[in-house]
Amino acid sequence: MAASSDITLLLRAWSAGDGAALERLAPLVYDELRRMARGYLRRERGCDLLESRALVHEAYVRLVEGAEVDWQDRTHFFAIAARTMRRILIDAARARAAEKRGGDAVRAGQATAIDLDTLPAADSANAAEWCALDDALTALAALDPRRAQVVELRFFGGLSVEETAAVLEVSPQTVMRDWKLARAWLGRELTRQ
Repeated sequence: MAASSDITLLLRAWSAGDGAALERLAPLVYDELRRMARGYLRRERGCDLLESRALVHEAYVRLVEGAEVDWQDRTHFFAIAARTMRRILIDAARARAAEKRGGDAVRAGQATAIDLDTLPAADSANAAEWCALDDALTALAALDPRRAQVVELRFFGGLSVEETAAVLEVSPQTVMRDWKLARAWLGRELTRQ
């Protein structure tokens, strides 16, 4: 990863309207976004390089062309990047689930149990599980935002424990504790549904 202070300074300059800062920032964050997308998609069977590029391109476009954000630092940027990738994948899963059901909306409680280590592809027949995970993760974020961020960064962003710790500026032990507790909470929540 590029130096945290470099990314933070460029993000703040970009937020202040410096277009040149975006040009200097792009290679630093784009490579990291590509790595995050590959890390997530690598766990899926049949995923190729084009799929990870498509995910990162869509996320990058949304981040750059989206509403103006007052970027605080690189942690803020990569947290929003992971959330953006999550939204892209969940939106794709919801669309596929709706198509499968003849256009009906996905109802909460259609999935039973989800394993965060072996979730299927977002475009698979298990799209309802993705939607249930999204609902549960949203509920977790309301209760404990950092644990929800850990899940987003590790699962949707594809970051390792150490990389997640660096982004959130906590220890790797804290990330592991949050990851275990978040997985347990999500598992219980999904089983209740």
